Amino acid sequence: MEKGALLNERYALVKPLGSGGMAHVWLGRDQLLNRTVAIKILREEYTRRPDFQERFRHEAQAIARLSHPNLVTVYDFGVHDGRYFMILEYIEGEDLKTYLRRARPQPLEIWLDIAIQVCEGLGLAHRAGLIHCDIKPQNILLAPDLLAKIADFGIARAMVSKGLVFDRAQTQPLEEDTVWGSPQYVSPEQAAGDPLTPASDIYSTGVMLFEMLTSRLPYPGRDPRTLILQHQNEPAPSPRLINPEIPEELEAVVLRAMAKSPAERFRNGDQMARVLKALLAENTVLLPEASTTADLPAPEEEPGIDWMAIGLGFAGLISVGGLIPLWVYVYFLYNPPGH
Repeated sequence: MEKGALLNERYALVKPLGSGGMAHVWLGRDQLLNRTVAIKILREEYTRRPDFQERFRHEAQAIARLSHPNLVTVYDFGVHDGRYFMILEYIEGEDLKTYLRRARPQPLEIWLDIAIQVCEGLGLAHRAGLIHCDIKPQNILLAPDLLAKIADFGIARAMVSKGLVFDRAQTQPLEEDTVWGSPQYVSPEQAAGDPLTPASDIYSTGVMLFEMLTSRLPYPGRDPRTLILQHQNEPAPSPRLINPEIPEELEAVVLRAMAKSPAERFRNGDQMARVLKALLAENTVLLPEASTTADLPAPEEEPGIDWMAIGLGFAGLISVGGLIPLWVYVYFLYNPPGH
């Protein structure tokens, strides 16, 4: 596909935005509705593979039935010259990974608010029977006002067995970042090819929150195999050892989300969102007293004497007082003495 191409005589390709494991993403224009959109086009090498076509179609179907402020909206799905494409809501901003690199330092409340938004978006997906399977900062889009939206449900799968777990036969060991998840954020059970639950997304969210609070990932492994073994076997490190300004209660949330056993984590996005929101409500300012006050509101100034108000009041008094002789003259004019 080239710049200027028109898909199905409606969607114009404006410029490339990036590429993922399965697809290229373009900035596009919906000629019919006259709006900017994101266009996701399945890679040419996967076009002839029914399994990838099905996965791509599944992503469109999965997110098309979800409507939430913290989920990217899908507008349309189609095929043009044998290439599958998806029309998505365009978010003018950047992904969370870019924001993490660019926007430090930030008050803890900022990271907590972003995590709450992610959990609330996941909560709806989990209630609908979907697990994202690839939660990471690169898949969290941030608008300029820091509204967070979860993108890329490309490897999300529907829960089966009464909505509790995946079909094990369709869950394969993680071999590459672009298809089966990201080794830096993958849950132990996903790395092992075990059945997944919504708690698998919670683990990845916990890793992401760890990174937001400490500016680093919990495990330093560089190659995928080492990272997988660390996620499976090494206890999560203490975020407070890296950033002592993290409140103990918030550290406990991170460590619970990153528990090795899914049963020890929050059950789903809704539950983790409730805990984070309660923590934020109980601590209106999460930063300890020793922290910088640059991001705290300035104290209100003591009110001084308002000389302008006093002057206006005095002038008004003179004006009213000056009318008294006129009132007296009019009174005696119509009420002369002796009548």
